[in-house]
Amino acid sequence: MPQLTILILVLCAGMGLSVEAGLLGPLGEQVGHLSATLSIFLVGALLLSLAMVFVARPSISILFNQPRWLLTGGLLGPVYVMVLTVTTPLVGVGMTMVGILCGQVAASLVIDHFGWLGSERRAVDSYRVGALVLILAALWLIY
Repeated sequence: MPQLTILILVLCAGMGLSVEAGLLGPLGEQVGHLSATLSIFLVGALLLSLAMVFVARPSISILFNQPRWLLTGGLLGPVYVMVLTVTTPLVGVGMTMVGILCGQVAASLVIDHFGWLGSERRAVDSYRVGALVLILAALWLIY
């Protein structure tokens, strides 16, 4: 897949996360934060189940043969969605998403630099640090 196509796909996914935050805030205020978080995962699980039935037929047994630490990523999704649900009505979609972006970039730079979690090592250089500083500046300006 060409790199430009990948970049466009990633940008669209980021836009989707902002829409999700915008939807979750009001939903959480109406039905409760836990219920809103659960609803997102129920809809997602239903769609993924249908996709697995009609599109892909991977062996579930392979999934459970993986190292257990790889499955801990499933713990992070509900935490992320709960944070979106609680914070978006308080500080707005923009600040929530830039704050999340800042945390994502900071963590990803550390993961890349050390090659953690099975990723290829990519040294943190002044450009990457500069990007993080600019995101911090954006967070401060939005605040």
